[in-house]
Amino acid sequence: MQEYDTIRQQLQERLDEIQSRLQKIRHEVQHKNEPLQADFAEQATERENDEVLDALDHSIRNEMAQIQVTLKRLDAGEYGICEACEKKIPLKRLAALPHTSRCVACAELAQAQ
Repeated sequence: MQEYDTIRQQLQERLDEIQSRLQKIRHEVQHKNEPLQADFAEQATERENDEVLDALDHSIRNEMAQIQVTLKRLDAGEYGICEACEKKIPLKRLAALPHTSRCVACAELAQAQ
């Protein structure tokens, strides 16, 4: 499906980017660059930073999963078809939300429930 080649490329680039970011977060959380500080206040600050990094890790993993599902839908020829009503999803919507699997109407209906 050549009409989705640009979207596939953007998704793959985003996946590569966030995989690199995830690796940096893991490295930072493991304190490979430096050990924990001896000062208790500094340790508390570092622990808070670790919690933020953990939240980012979780968010990135969710986005990665969405992208991977979208790439599989592209490979299977199912991309651009609403998984609820099976109608074609407009290209404008796909450009704005490339990992969406529902048309606007079905997405709104799902949110309302």
